Amino acid sequence: MSGVKDITVVRPTRGWRPLNLRELWHYRGLLYFLIWRDVKVRYKQTVLGVAWAVIQPVFMMIVFTLIFDRLAGLPSEGNPYPVFAFVALLPWNLFVRGLSDAGTSVVGNQQLLTKIYFPRLILPASAVLAALVDLLIAFGVLAGLLLYYGIMPSLALLALPVFLVVAIISAMGIGFWLSAVDARYRDVRHTIPFLTQLWFFATPVVYSMTLVPESWRWFYSLNPMVGVVEGFRWALLGGTHSFDPYLLISMAVAVVMFIGGMFYFRRTERILADVV
Repeated sequence: MSGVKDITVVRPTRGWRPLNLRELWHYRGLLYFLIWRDVKVRYKQTVLGVAWAVIQPVFMMIVFTLIFDRLAGLPSEGNPYPVFAFVALLPWNLFVRGLSDAGTSVVGNQQLLTKIYFPRLILPASAVLAALVDLLIAFGVLAGLLLYYGIMPSLALLALPVFLVVAIISAMGIGFWLSAVDARYRDVRHTIPFLTQLWFFATPVVYSMTLVPESWRWFYSLNPMVGVVEGFRWALLGGTHSFDPYLLISMAVAVVMFIGGMFYFRRTERILADVV
């Protein structure tokens, strides 16, 4: 019949589901909208606005320098400790912010979730990508620190986007798992702060990886953020670092967690609207 539009019927499936990346690309406009919405909501009605993206890592750098450099005397591999710590804080804050927001993104968007159809993977993905704004702003402070201390990055800087992608997929992969579980069990939102605190001490943010015994480094590198943090330092601080082959283990773990998280989320996606 003329004038009748095609109707698409969406039915839930059982078992494991394909990722359907073409559908995700089709809804990219919604992804951009959710990213922009998350950024605006984060700084809405704040006095300092986006300045918080700089204040947090700068004050953390100052505190870490006083405690771990001046008092504890931890080695910084020949680099000024403020730069050593700040370079690690950039990907770490991205990871924590992205993981925390992604883990609660499904429940936080329940009104949207129950009204229209769209690939639910977009919710945790947009939460992680919105955290990139803070990182990009904080990079301005890092550039100032590098100039102040006279540090010139080498050609290793070209590898920085690789480690940035690993940080993003690490946060997304774990965020996929946590957001799917959080829809059923609200204990997750209480677990995330505790989890990230433990994760912080298992990641070489305030200390050097050289403090970890050689025999334990393969196990230590199962933490995907080890590869990200050490990769950022290698790319930005150049000659004082070497690319440790153990970091490839971290990157491989990040990829496995990301792919596994996507499939698990897709498996539970059909019941999300019923349980949130």
